[in-house]
Amino acid sequence: MSNTQKDQKEILSKLKIQALNQMQLDAADAINNRNEVVLLSPTGTGKTLAFLLPTIAQLDPKIKGVQALIIVPSRELAIQIEQVIREMGSGYKTNAVFGGRSGSKDRIELRHAPAILVGTPGRVADHIRNETFTTDTIHTLILDEFDKSLEVGFEEDMMEIVESLHVVKKKILTSATQKVKVPAFMNLTNAKYLNYLKEGQSELELKVVISPFESKLNTLLKLIKNIGKGNGIVFCNFKDSIKTISDYLNDNKISHSCFYGGLEQIDRERALIKFRNGSSKLLIATDLAARGIDVPQLDFIIHYELPTRPDEYTHRNGRTARMHSEGTAYVIQWKKEALPNFIKDFQLQTLDNEKEFIDSNWETLYISGGRKDKISKGDIAGLFFKQGKLSKNELGVIELKQDCSYVSVINTKTKQLIKQLNNSRLKKKKVRISLLD
Repeated sequence: MSNTQKDQKEILSKLKIQALNQMQLDAADAINNRNEVVLLSPTGTGKTLAFLLPTIAQLDPKIKGVQALIIVPSRELAIQIEQVIREMGSGYKTNAVFGGRSGSKDRIELRHAPAILVGTPGRVADHIRNETFTTDTIHTLILDEFDKSLEVGFEEDMMEIVESLHVVKKKILTSATQKVKVPAFMNLTNAKYLNYLKEGQSELELKVVISPFESKLNTLLKLIKNIGKGNGIVFCNFKDSIKTISDYLNDNKISHSCFYGGLEQIDRERALIKFRNGSSKLLIATDLAARGIDVPQLDFIIHYELPTRPDEYTHRNGRTARMHSEGTAYVIQWKKEALPNFIKDFQLQTLDNEKEFIDSNWETLYISGGRKDKISKGDIAGLFFKQGKLSKNELGVIELKQDCSYVSVINTKTKQLIKQLNNSRLKKKKVRISLLD
């Protein structure tokens, strides 16, 4: 390891993690000593770090090319893993490639090949076809959320990717779902299985709310008001349902964000940013939000539309009550609707008309400068504390992107801050600051 690459102790210190959990320790041992590892562990237990730490430790700084390829089923997960690797400060170049953004931008970034490439099946397969990067140096293949990335819709691209990797020695597959078959084209011959799904059982409380009408909108509104506080996701099966719910909640002055596959990528990212930093307490989403996205611990989730498969149900519920913490999953059932047989062991929940939902008192500001401008979180905090005159409890989460940043601030100060700080200088760049709607 060169002096530009960090050891594990330094990485954990940078991430403010004191110690690895047992799953992560066992995963590191298996990955270091076996060539095929299948890791099954609940959402929120730290699988990303579990495979990244040993993978990074096995990279060779002398090799100029992609050494580890990480395949993920969604754009959000690709972005999230790239972000984690950057925050680790390993010293190795990392890039994420995915649909919904310019392929030419990918090609520019990949001219200097990263040691770690993260991507969705379709975009990675496309770059391999076009020989954007060589596969001759890839010795490690990781499939994160492999049950999703090996589904039928991705199968052709996945087969093409696997067949192009001629020197791969190590294969690592992770999932939060147990009942999934690994396809024959993965060529696993003697895999080490690590299963932590039963150990990770959480303190999930399941409640069913009966809707008297087929349209569940009024029941949803009453339920949100009865819950009263906290942050949660309302799950739908269709994007049209999200539009209907969003309009209804807007009419009833319940703020929220929306997240589904049909949105532009920038809108998807910004919805998650606002949800992460507390500007939005409610996220109305399809099952795209059920896995592989970086969101905080949730107090509740709501099944507005009933899941059609057990794995969808498991993943939705897995967004709350993570790592032995408490959380509640609510199911809204029309009185003439039959519950799937996998929804069981629940309590019936009645609703009180008198309660109100406590909305967020944070808003998100957009800053037109980011990592490529050498701007740090400390630079942004300094600007808001010194020139903006904010106290510590008035400044929230700061997120840095390559070409921009986002910061949550107390909503009573947003207009004042924009007036004071717009066109300020951060490092050598004059930045625009505006409210993120």
